[in-house]
Amino acid sequence: MDVKSKIETLRDELRQHNYNYYILDNPTISDYEFDMKLKALQDLEEKHPEFFDSNSPSQRVGGTITKNFETIVHDFRMYSLDNSYSKEDLLDWETRIKKLVDGDVQYTCELKYDGASMNLTYENGQLLRAVTRGDGVQGDEVTANVKTIPTIPLQLKGDYPDRFDIRGEIILPIAGFLKMNQERIANDEEPYRNPRNTASGSLKLQDSAEVAKRPLECLLYSIKGNNLNVSTQFKGLDKAREWGFKVPKEAKLVNTIDEVLNYVAYWEEHRHELPYEIDGVVIKVNSLYQQEELGFTAKAPRWAMAYKFKAEQVSTRLNEITYQVGRTGAITPVANLEPVQLAGTIVKRASLHNADQIEKLDIRVGDEVYVEKGGEIIPKIIAVDLSKRPNESVATKYIDVCPECETPLVRPEGEAKHYCPNYNGCPPQVIGRIQHYISRKAMDIEGLGGETVALLVNEGLIRNYSDLYELKVEQVIPLDRMAEKSAENLINGIEASRQIPFERVLFALGIRYVGETVAKKLAKHYKTIDALMHATILDLVAVDEIGERIAESVIDFFGDLENIRIVERLRSFGVQLEISAEKLANQTDKLQGNSFVVSGVFETVSRTELKKLIEDNGGKVSSSISSKTSFVVAGDKMGPSKRTKAENLNIPILTEQGFLDLLK
Repeated sequence: MDVKSKIETLRDELRQHNYNYYILDNPTISDYEFDMKLKALQDLEEKHPEFFDSNSPSQRVGGTITKNFETIVHDFRMYSLDNSYSKEDLLDWETRIKKLVDGDVQYTCELKYDGASMNLTYENGQLLRAVTRGDGVQGDEVTANVKTIPTIPLQLKGDYPDRFDIRGEIILPIAGFLKMNQERIANDEEPYRNPRNTASGSLKLQDSAEVAKRPLECLLYSIKGNNLNVSTQFKGLDKAREWGFKVPKEAKLVNTIDEVLNYVAYWEEHRHELPYEIDGVVIKVNSLYQQEELGFTAKAPRWAMAYKFKAEQVSTRLNEITYQVGRTGAITPVANLEPVQLAGTIVKRASLHNADQIEKLDIRVGDEVYVEKGGEIIPKIIAVDLSKRPNESVATKYIDVCPECETPLVRPEGEAKHYCPNYNGCPPQVIGRIQHYISRKAMDIEGLGGETVALLVNEGLIRNYSDLYELKVEQVIPLDRMAEKSAENLINGIEASRQIPFERVLFALGIRYVGETVAKKLAKHYKTIDALMHATILDLVAVDEIGERIAESVIDFFGDLENIRIVERLRSFGVQLEISAEKLANQTDKLQGNSFVVSGVFETVSRTELKKLIEDNGGKVSSSISSKTSFVVAGDKMGPSKRTKAENLNIPILTEQGFLDLLK
């Protein structure tokens, strides 16, 4: 046997043994025999580098150093899930689903693993890259670290697609976490707080050899791609197992919400019997066709719901109430607590939200309070133990001046929050707006973080985000922890932001109530900053989904001469303040004022492309038929109840070709 054949044979054997041990939990050779085969492979690869393979089993030991993790845009967006906390929430969700799809609905129930979300891309059966969830649109590439995780196959088996993504959760089993902490305590090191944070932190270690020492696992739960030849979520899980992935067998296919509730109840009681942590159950509509029919909101799929288990509660003492100022001037009272362990982390602070919440709880300094983690993530105070209230207790008086600049606070009519009106002179507002401007979903300025922004403002180098474009390397180098290369990266990141498209610039401006989705709608409708600046309230509320509150906020923003001056400076620095000619070339107003419902399976274009065509030509896509629907675009397998409803309302039904003809 020649050297190349020996290497390939050893790789195949090691892959199979790895699969038997980690996926099937059925090893067929001893650890010693496995190590000997691995050593033989490493020796051959070292002597014959011409046969190097980045997905060889030998690569699992790590050793790659990653200084900077590259940002990668996901091929398919990683959405968040809507949460439910009660039977009523799930019943309401089922009611919404049944209004939008025809026929019986099955559900896949899966455990909600408490770890770090990961997107794996495979091409021709080999791991191409691994990218963290990030903000859902883009994340950090951590391929070198992920390759060290033995439950992630580097080479697939069976009839896998040419290219696809698979999503899962990187977790640290409880036994492995406890063992790591025993070793740290023995070495006089601080123990890790909880498995979830330790798993997440492991992915960003620079040395993959260090990651290889940690007993991480990856539990897979979702396949994404084109031409997958899979019709349901549950069949997708089975396929993933066949290809070599570790897919927990606790997933269950059910036919009714009552069965879903039984599954939830069982695992809420038995979750601590599992080898890893879970914080709930994820319920998905099983049919991928029905999933496509249901679609997405701006933030989450309509076809999935996370049922979160009841939050843990503890009691502790409230030591002090302090007040934070946000970038919009909103004041948030914060409870500073006697540190207490809660759901695996030490909790020292909790939000009190606003003056009404403080009054409702009658919460006072010195009180013994009950704290829980809302969705087991954000701590919140839910009640006061009045039996332990000190005799000298004094009712809390909400502040009336800004804690940062001492400007008298205002509370707009109908709002729960107090605000500091010192828009241009209150330091946290100034810093917060610039931090928002540079953030990933906005201008995404590489090399510039929140702490550096605060330093730049405090050193007097910038006063607003337009000042960023006048910064020089020599001004930045003297800042704390800023080397010459870091300073150059920062300036290069600012330069690159001039190419960020208009809709993201509009979001970056930080206009109150103008989030990502609203910014896209306004950019698409007005196309230039000038057109938006001259819009009236009546013009704005005529735009789809723009209400009076958003319209007034836009008018207020552009009614401020300082904001106009900043926008004009951005223009002079070459920031994109209008939709590009290339984008405009693909957009028309042909379908302006028309609302479409898309239903069925299409041949010439995909459902996603069809919806994009509607929006690019000025139309609106709706998920359900109503008297306001202008047209229904019907493909193969359109639900009979939708067709009947459209006919009863006399709504024109277009075939796929009929719709394409409408655009010509």
